Amino acid sequence: MRTIRVPAALCGVLALLLGLPFAGGTTPGAVDDTAAGAMAHLSPGVVRALVLPTEPSVVLALGLLAVLLCLRAGRRREAAFALGAPVLAVLLTSWVLKPLYDRWKNGTLVYPSGHTVSLVAVLTVLVLVTRRVVVVVLSAVALLAAAAGLVGMGYHYLTDVAGGTLFAVAVVLFSWPARRHGPAPSTG
Repeated sequence: MRTIRVPAALCGVLALLLGLPFAGGTTPGAVDDTAAGAMAHLSPGVVRALVLPTEPSVVLALGLLAVLLCLRAGRRREAAFALGAPVLAVLLTSWVLKPLYDRWKNGTLVYPSGHTVSLVAVLTVLVLVTRRVVVVVLSAVALLAAAAGLVGMGYHYLTDVAGGTLFAVAVVLFSWPARRHGPAPSTG
């Protein structure tokens, strides 16, 4: 249990610190400009396809998959957290962090990225539920695609996506229940 709290705290602190230089602003940082320039050559169709993992229907389907996997394995407590942790992350982002950081782009609060928080929270839950390397790899690919798409579409700066990633991981890891170990079998 303690081992999950250390990376959770680190991600949370990094998410909070990353947004400080941009609080109350509307301008990109140097990394944001570089990322936007790198995405500028992509066609609109490719960029729209890259954003697909952040679509609510995709995020909801992945979240439902996580809940069903927990229920199928008889882990009702984890099923409740698989549903609740992403919702908590999104609510904290929308109601607390975005107004607190007050970073704007195109008339919208953008730090941390709510698109990213919803996707990464659900992907983190799936990683915790399945504990499979293939899920980690597919989640990383989905996040990279989404980041490229969100920046390419002009919805977010790269720092918004990074902050959203860190915050989502922190919330899920902090809220995830510790696995209960059954009593040790008797040896005699």
